[in-house]
Amino acid sequence: MITIKKPGLLTSIQDLGRYGYQKYGIIVSGAMDSFSHRIANLLVGNEENAPTLEITLLGPVLEFHEDTLISLCGGDLTPLINGKPISMWRTIYVKKGSELRFGKPKEGCRVYLAVAGGFSVPTVMGSKSTYISAGIGGFKGRALVAGDQVSVCNQSLLSSKIMLQMKKQAEDESFAEMEWSVASNFIPMFKKEQTIRVMRGRQFSLFTYKSQKDIFSKTFEVTTHSDRMGYRLKGETLSLEHPTEMLSEAVSFGTIQVPSDGNPIILLADRQTTGGYPKIGQVAAVDLSLLAQAKPGDMIRFSEITDEEAQLLLIHRERKLQELKKGILLKLVREE
Repeated sequence: MITIKKPGLLTSIQDLGRYGYQKYGIIVSGAMDSFSHRIANLLVGNEENAPTLEITLLGPVLEFHEDTLISLCGGDLTPLINGKPISMWRTIYVKKGSELRFGKPKEGCRVYLAVAGGFSVPTVMGSKSTYISAGIGGFKGRALVAGDQVSVCNQSLLSSKIMLQMKKQAEDESFAEMEWSVASNFIPMFKKEQTIRVMRGRQFSLFTYKSQKDIFSKTFEVTTHSDRMGYRLKGETLSLEHPTEMLSEAVSFGTIQVPSDGNPIILLADRQTTGGYPKIGQVAAVDLSLLAQAKPGDMIRFSEITDEEAQLLLIHRERKLQELKKGILLKLVREE
């Protein structure tokens, strides 16, 4: 059991999303940075889709009511246990009664807290992700608030064995960190000015020649009117060659739409199921996690790639992730 003493800016339970229901108007939702979410789960012996806490910018204060394993992956929000700094991208044993809180964001804006066993919340339409607008999934269909007590599922056998070993390591301390962590060359670099790879959108040819050039040569700022549904950008105004009436059609995570004001919107995890604005681009799946860590005031540049290049990049990333998964498992087994 974990008690939420302070909720932070926005803390919700997310897994990898709710698929198969968009035709009924149900959004996918899920972790904004699925890469960090997946690795956090692997570090505590969970399945990749186990629910984690998605913590945004200003972190919560949490109290653990039982010994457990945790990991924190994604943006660095300067986590502390009982006032002592703890590491990111590493397995951590936490004793009962310990308090986890966060300081100022160092880089990125979202961190994923995984606990051994995962959070015990109902499955709704195949997912445990929180769909706040509809009030379903996660913990009572909403963001966490002060006083909430969230239960944790039973740990895997592997997690239990690792925890016993790390308990000896902790001795009189309130927590202990695993000696190894995810290799630094595998950890994403979250920058204040990020280059995001993009393919041309379905309506790219309808935009003016200048707009087609500007999307790949100008810098855009993430505005404060941004959330899990989409990032509204400010920069060079983009426009169509001729006014065009469009029928609404399917959109996906990373679709870049351009409304009539000419300022692009990047659709994200809580996007609507269809959209009627012209689509100038589509963010490559391999860069969605980088995009998810951008915060208001950060700058984004778009770099054009082909569909084939995007597919190869994703395949390469997934192969590396599977290698990491095997490496983590081998390390954890050796710790037994």
